Amino acid sequence: MAAKTLLIGDIGGTNARFALADHKAPGFSKESTLKCADFASADLAIKQYLKDVGAKSPDVICLAAAGPIVEQRVRFTNNPWSIAADELSEQFSISRVRLLNDFEAIAYSIPFLGEEDCLPFGLPEPEPLDAQHYTIGILGPGTGLGAVGLRKHGELLIPIAGEASHGGFAPESHVQIDMLSVLRERYDRVSSERFVSGPGIENVYWAMCRIHGEQRPRLKAAEIFAKAIDNSDPRAAESVQVFFEILGQVAGDYAMALGARDGIFIAGGIAKRYPDMLANSRFRSGFENKGRHRSIMEGIPTQLILHEQPGLLGASYCALELLRGTEVMPTP
Repeated sequence: MAAKTLLIGDIGGTNARFALADHKAPGFSKESTLKCADFASADLAIKQYLKDVGAKSPDVICLAAAGPIVEQRVRFTNNPWSIAADELSEQFSISRVRLLNDFEAIAYSIPFLGEEDCLPFGLPEPEPLDAQHYTIGILGPGTGLGAVGLRKHGELLIPIAGEASHGGFAPESHVQIDMLSVLRERYDRVSSERFVSGPGIENVYWAMCRIHGEQRPRLKAAEIFAKAIDNSDPRAAESVQVFFEILGQVAGDYAMALGARDGIFIAGGIAKRYPDMLANSRFRSGFENKGRHRSIMEGIPTQLILHEQPGLLGASYCALELLRGTEVMPTP
C-alpha cells in the first residue's frame, strides 16, 4: 500500500510554510516556504507545494493559521485568503482536514521538544514534564502577542486557546503609568499587545521619548533592538528593558490565570532573535512580582522555544492523530 501523504502547514499573513508529516511520530520533512501573495488561494499554494516536492494528493491536511478559527474557517487580516476545512475536503476529495490556530499548533509541539529546542532562563531550572498531568502556558510576541495554554490529562492533550493578549494593560511602575497615559492619546483602549509585540516595542520607544520630552525619529522594532545592542540610543536600551519586563508581567498574569505551575514557554520571532537580551532582562522580576503570590511564581520555570518551526511540529502531531482516527480536541 502506498504511503499516505500528510500535508501540514503554518500560514501567516505573508508566508505559507508547508511540509509532509512523518507517519510514526510527530515530525516532518520537505519543508518549503511560499509567498501568500503569489497565490490567489490556499489550495493553489498547496498544489504548487505538492508539485515542487513531488508528492501525491494529500490524504490528510492539517493547517495552522495566524488567526481565530471559527467553525473550522479562518479569514486572514493581511492577505486575501479565506480557508475553510469543508472546502479543502471537497477540493482534495478527503475527509481528514483540520484547521487550528498557530499558537494552538505551537502548544501541541511542547511535549515533543528536546532539550536542545528550549533555553531555560531564570530560576528554577525546569524539570521534565510529567507523563500524565501538567498545565503550561505559551506566549509569543511577534506581529501580535499570541497566548495559549496546554493541559495534559492522561492521554489527552488539551489546548486552552483564547485572546489573553487583548486583556487590558495593568501598569506596575510609575514609568509604565506614564507610558499608558501617553498611549491613550493614540488608542481608545490599551491592551497588553500594544506593549508586547513588534508594533508594541515601537509604541514603547515612542512613549519613552515623549515622557522624556525628546523629539526622535520613529524607529522600527529591529532598529530599536539594534540600537539597544550597540548602546547608541539610551531610549532604545530603556525601551527594550521595559518591553521584556512587561512581557514578564503579562506571562506571570497568564500563568496565574491558567494555574500553569509546570512552566511558561516563550515563543515567537522577537524573543528568539534576542535570547541573551531576554535572559539578562527584567523578565523574571516582572514575572515574579505578584505580591502575596510571589512564592508561587518563583517556583514556575520559564523557557524560550528555540525550535525553528514549532507550529509545523504541532501540526504534524495533529495530522498523525487524524490519520490514526484518534480524537483530537477541535478548535471551538
